[in-house]
Amino acid sequence: MPVPVPNLYPAFNIVRLSHVELIVTDLAASRAFYVDTLGLQITDEDDQTIYLRAMEERGHHCMILRKGDKPTVNYLSYKVYSEKDLDLAEAWFQEKGLPVAWVTRPYQGRTLRTQDIFGAPMEFYYQMDRLAPIHQQYKLYNGVKPLRIDHFNCFSPDVDASVAFYNEMGFRVTEYTEDEESGNLWAAWMHRKGGIHDIAFTNGTGPRLHHTAFWVPTPLNIIDLLDLMSTTGYLSNIERGPGRHGISNAFFLYILDPDGHRIEIYCSDYQTVDPDLEPIKWDLKDPQRQTLWGSPAPKSWFEHGSTFEGVDLRDSKMKAQPIIAP
Repeated sequence: MPVPVPNLYPAFNIVRLSHVELIVTDLAASRAFYVDTLGLQITDEDDQTIYLRAMEERGHHCMILRKGDKPTVNYLSYKVYSEKDLDLAEAWFQEKGLPVAWVTRPYQGRTLRTQDIFGAPMEFYYQMDRLAPIHQQYKLYNGVKPLRIDHFNCFSPDVDASVAFYNEMGFRVTEYTEDEESGNLWAAWMHRKGGIHDIAFTNGTGPRLHHTAFWVPTPLNIIDLLDLMSTTGYLSNIERGPGRHGISNAFFLYILDPDGHRIEIYCSDYQTVDPDLEPIKWDLKDPQRQTLWGSPAPKSWFEHGSTFEGVDLRDSKMKAQPIIAP
């Protein structure tokens, strides 16, 4: 199935990804990982919830950690361009026959909760409380020095269907992997904000969240994090990397939090602002697609993901296999 023609005038206008709410089983352990080790900043916390932001962000939070009995994902959130876009989004999802509800979220204005075609929960808002800038308070920079949330990557049971759905919402494909034998998409990277992706889809049992990524200043920050994790009890949480992706050209590291939620530390990709920019195609059998240099991805990277709370899983339609580390 070919990559769809970009929809430059969608029914409503999404600006970018915004934040994720993770359910964690031990709030203290998660605090030690995300704050003391990675260096995210706490903007509010109590005995049930921690709100976090990265160093360049002005919005109140980019990640919410909420205590629960089982590690899952509550929702992925996106910012829209105006209040009007919230109402337009409600109408669009209703026309698709998908459930919609207005929910109350702390530090946000009106918030629309819905889901994508496979049930992955999505939320949209326009207004979030703004905080004073901290990007020049260099004494606060710790850990890997995270600057901003960058993207989500999700397992999809049908990447072609996911791409078609998100394309209707105005997400544009920047790079993709195609299985030459079947003509189906194995994976695709889609953006709104002018980077490589706000969300990507990878073939697999889903929907599940594969990872949440944070942008950092340089590859040296990733090396510093590896030194820190290897000497503070987190050596086994290092899953893959460091290395450089063929797709996106990004320098990367994949790590697991105490509950197994995967985090990518990410830098040095490229801009994709032009609306007529042609997507880059990769063959599934090209080993430099996933790793330009560095060790191939381990088996866990293709199988392990975080489930969405209350959402049933579907088997993937594709059986083709990428290159996996021995």
